[in-house]
Amino acid sequence: MTDYKNRIAYQGEPGAYSHLACKNAYPDLEPLPCDTFAAAFAAVEDRQAGLAIIPIENSLGGRVADMHHLLPESTLYIIDEHYHSVKHCLLGLPGATLDGLTHVRSHPQGLAQCRGLIEELKVKPLPVADTAGSAKEVKELGDPTQASIASSLAGEIYGLEVMRERIEDRLGNTTRFVVLSPNRVEPDPRDGPCMTSLVFHVRSVPAALYKSLGGFATNGVNITKLESYITDERFQVAQFYAEIEGHPSDKQVDRAIQELQYFSTKLKILGTYPANSFRRQAGV
Repeated sequence: MTDYKNRIAYQGEPGAYSHLACKNAYPDLEPLPCDTFAAAFAAVEDRQAGLAIIPIENSLGGRVADMHHLLPESTLYIIDEHYHSVKHCLLGLPGATLDGLTHVRSHPQGLAQCRGLIEELKVKPLPVADTAGSAKEVKELGDPTQASIASSLAGEIYGLEVMRERIEDRLGNTTRFVVLSPNRVEPDPRDGPCMTSLVFHVRSVPAALYKSLGGFATNGVNITKLESYITDERFQVAQFYAEIEGHPSDKQVDRAIQELQYFSTKLKILGTYPANSFRRQAGV
């Protein structure tokens, strides 16, 4: 029986892009498919897997829904990031034709990243839980009018033919994943650039956000991502998800976080991890 520490959980069916990310980032670990993102989190929390790899944003489709709601409530920590090149294929049953297609299935992100093809073929998009799951559905339906947007690996697994390759709206389509662990694992800042992810709350009053973030400006700490979400039924409290360059042990970062903590009502550091080399290559 495989030790749970040798498994890495992901959301989706075998052949999903998260499955491919597992194989690329952690080739020595056994990928563990999960039905939902919440189930992938739970697999690590319940010791069914040692790690989870979760998509957080895509260069074409934007942020992945639910991630910034699941992360703050989780007991897991971000310990790494991984960038995965997405190469979409249009998959259909053997013998199916482009002219005969009426519907195309995929994860909402997959559909969003291939709007041009969907408009060109004049087919109806049908969102499903994940890309590989859409390929599985097309195989099970046995209907040549149905197609899937998924990876070539999904086509191989479910016996579908590649009707068209590289169908994403723009080449260079990349998904960023974060790796989650039940234990906080922080890199040595002397080993290279680091990133820190955190969430915080501020009251919905004038200048609250300005005061909270002022310490990052005065200490020269770069904020690479900042997103907001309303968290209460009266729309009085906003939650912010932020990513910054640096390690909390850096003096500038420490001062900035202390100032943030003074002006915010709630602060949680989700993890500090090595900055992926993709950031330097792409100028992220």
